[in-house]
Amino acid sequence: MDSDARVKMAVYRHFAETGYPPTPSEVAGRAGMSAADVLDAFPRLRDQRVLVLGEDGASIRMAPPFSGVPTQHVVHVGGIRYFANCAWDSLGIPVALGREAEIDSRCEQSGEPLHLHIGPGGPGPSPWLFHCLVPASQWWNDIVFT
Repeated sequence: MDSDARVKMAVYRHFAETGYPPTPSEVAGRAGMSAADVLDAFPRLRDQRVLVLGEDGASIRMAPPFSGVPTQHVVHVGGIRYFANCAWDSLGIPVALGREAEIDSRCEQSGEPLHLHIGPGGPGPSPWLFHCLVPASQWWNDIVFT
């Protein structure tokens, strides 16, 4: 496995096991690399749309579907709390982990709290609608806004 793939796998394993973003040193320890090599890999992974980095270039803001910053989309799986980048990603976390989940969020229009159970077959029937203001083909034009 090449070094970028080792960094990517280390980032995702850390998120999956802890619910929070790893530091470059934590990634280095998991990947068996130096922190400098990890920091060299981060921009390449950003260019591949695997990571969204913080302004400092060393912190991880997103490793979709995981958010490195608190959001309104909270996913509970096996006693770990994860933040999702958006409503769509809140559905992706249980899939990525292969586990049942409880999702708490809110309706952007009404502010009403939303709770959804994701079972082995996905969510149950719901009257909710999922609306994207920005077409999916344009999400990466400004992924933080989207």
